[in-house]
Amino acid sequence: MGRLFDVPDEPAGRSEPPAGDLPLAARMRPRTLEEFVGQTHLLGPSSALRTAIQSGEPHSMILYGPPGTGKTTLARMSAEYADAAFEELSAVEAGRAEVREVIARARERRRNGRHTIFFLDEIHRFNKAQQDALLPAVEEGLVVLVGATTENPYFEVNSALISRAQVYELHELTQDDIAGLLRRALDELGRTVSDEVIDFIAGRSGGDARSSLNALELALDTSARTGQEVTLADAEDAMQRKAVRYDKGGDQHYDYISAWIKSTRGSDPDASLYYLAAMLEGGEDARYIARRMIILASEDIGNAAPQALQVAVAAAHAVEHVGLPEAHFALAQAAVYLALAPKSNAAGMALSAARAYIREHGAALPPSALRDAHYPGAKSLGRGKGYDYPHDHPGNVNDQEHLPEGLEGLRFYDPGDTEPTMRERLNAARSARRRDA
Repeated sequence: MGRLFDVPDEPAGRSEPPAGDLPLAARMRPRTLEEFVGQTHLLGPSSALRTAIQSGEPHSMILYGPPGTGKTTLARMSAEYADAAFEELSAVEAGRAEVREVIARARERRRNGRHTIFFLDEIHRFNKAQQDALLPAVEEGLVVLVGATTENPYFEVNSALISRAQVYELHELTQDDIAGLLRRALDELGRTVSDEVIDFIAGRSGGDARSSLNALELALDTSARTGQEVTLADAEDAMQRKAVRYDKGGDQHYDYISAWIKSTRGSDPDASLYYLAAMLEGGEDARYIARRMIILASEDIGNAAPQALQVAVAAAHAVEHVGLPEAHFALAQAAVYLALAPKSNAAGMALSAARAYIREHGAALPPSALRDAHYPGAKSLGRGKGYDYPHDHPGNVNDQEHLPEGLEGLRFYDPGDTEPTMRERLNAARSARRRDA
């Protein structure tokens, strides 16, 4: 395992710094699968990924997950277990020329009987043409591609490339995972800190092993300069404020708005505010949030609380006329109101049922009395003849049939118990029109 941290065939004159000079996160990088923390859903006994790495026969893969969860480490382990050369590029800095150089070196190695693991970090940063340039080398087996991304690859990576690689989703490390890693680092350093400090760093790291180790190292450095034990204040200073991982163009955009909708629909104002806060802190477009509020007000509340739509529209107007940050008060007000409003999807379900009926049976012509009679010759065709004006009747309700002939018994709208006021009005209207409920 001696070459785990070496990059084979790197330019002459470049060398790795002594281990003691490396950042703590680099020194704590696991050297074997047994040392690897987390991702048990991918690396459990006899799992496909574990077996592929241990057998020294890794396959091309896309590692998708948050920062600090082990994507780079798994790529390096794949090369080490396979006794393969390890090439690493970042798609942020590299282009097609650098990729061609990697492939050329891989072709030369293959002539000498050695394989190449090509680790491409942030693969989603490559455009379609750059990603396409990888396909021949992957298909020919010149390289085993290990792409890493924090974005959903099904949105960001070409389908042709995905079809030639296995996608593995890595999860955030748990707080217990991080705490264990920190304690192991302290053991290797021969240092101690209080459980309070460990729990604080582990809880604020957001499942990011690298972030937690960097914070611990900074807190230890502060302690060394002051000659005092590491305090909670040192840890707080080292962590600062946890960055919100949120990409307005990626799957976080869809995941958080989905969670907000489902929490609000589920009448949970605390969860609704939590996801609203996550979106606002992540820089989501407030107008987009307001549009989703308007949709939810009709889709999930409807006539159980008709004023919900007014509240949502007012919040959208506030966003347009006031803007952030002040408009967050209106968004918060709307989120709480929508979450606690009575819920009904009766109107939307009724329209869906009516549209499904039309798709299956077609649309029958309205009764002649209801058809347009404003154009010349309409009356000669019988259009509008016999129309009974509702306002000429008590309660402004007539008993004329409005549905097409033969469809008089169709019923789509059922307010049920969720819209009691509408149910009373419906029953009164049907009674006045002498129609069955």
